[in-house]
Amino acid sequence: MRTTIDIPDRLRAELLALAAKKGLRGYSEIVKEAIEMYIHYIKKSEINKRRVLKLEGVWKDEDVNKIAEAVESAWAGWKTR
Repeated sequence: MRTTIDIPDRLRAELLALAAKKGLRGYSEIVKEAIEMYIHYIKKSEINKRRVLKLEGVWKDEDVNKIAEAVESAWAGWKTR
């Protein structure tokens, strides 16, 4: 399906340059691929967010404090150059 989108001249120039490097006549394939990747990223992010939210309350406060202390101790012992 054909549609019209507004993009800045700078991005259009970059798309044309990228298409030329790939041997394409236009940048439609690149835009389609970018949209597919974006939609996949958004869906994956939503799934991961739901997974993380399900974990709320799994650890007891005392366990969280112990882990925080262990991390702080590990960072304190880290040598920087």
